Amino acid sequence: MPNIVALVTARGGSKGVPGKNLAVIAGKPLVAWSVGAALGASAVTRVLLSTDDPRIADAGRAAGAEVPFLRPPGLARDDSSLLPVVLHALDWLRGDGGHEPDALLLLQPTSPLRDARDIDDAAGLLSATDDAVVGVCPTHHHPLLVQRIANDGRLERYVPAGSDYPRRQDLPPAYALNGAIYLIRPAALREHGTFFPPRTRAYVMPPERSLDVDEPWDLHLVRLVMENPAWHPRLSRSPGARSVLGTPASSLRKPA
Repeated sequence: MPNIVALVTARGGSKGVPGKNLAVIAGKPLVAWSVGAALGASAVTRVLLSTDDPRIADAGRAAGAEVPFLRPPGLARDDSSLLPVVLHALDWLRGDGGHEPDALLLLQPTSPLRDARDIDDAAGLLSATDDAVVGVCPTHHHPLLVQRIANDGRLERYVPAGSDYPRRQDLPPAYALNGAIYLIRPAALREHGTFFPPRTRAYVMPPERSLDVDEPWDLHLVRLVMENPAWHPRLSRSPGARSVLGTPASSLRKPA
């Protein structure tokens, strides 16, 4: 089993949902759900929190994470991407922390429905010849059905297709990143500068564990699910893994 360090990224500023990382859901701040999932995973050897906010740092420590540093302000702006934030943590691990892990698991607090078994299952997919594993879910809006509005107001296909599909069931399977899991080998991250290097596997998660808190409506939906007495995190199992192509790191633009 490789040495996997989990890194939870949670900055203080949030425009879409102000203070979202400290928003209380089912009795816990949002950030605590990701920390708890990492602590419960047998594949994870260490859980770090990267934040610029002392209040989030306190919440992370209370949940059981290590908070050995506060993130520099330059890595906590609205336009900050995940890549330099993760590299900053890896540099700390290689320097003050003593060593760099075999793999780093990036966990965003905005995916509170991802749990410890998802982490362990994803880690089990990372073979000796793989560079990374990322979480995906079946896309609700299939790319062959997505439309765009032209300058004259008329609808046209966003993705050109050679034929029409009369039924949704006839469409080829399509998946979208769900933001829940990014597991990558540090050497591959440094070499390729992306969380999706060429040898990346997909960990497929169901929609009910793929909710992503990005807007107030998302937070409302997550509260409806997690504060429902009938809710259980293992609503369904993941169907397996598939290979996915590398994608530029610039595609990860959500502030970390």
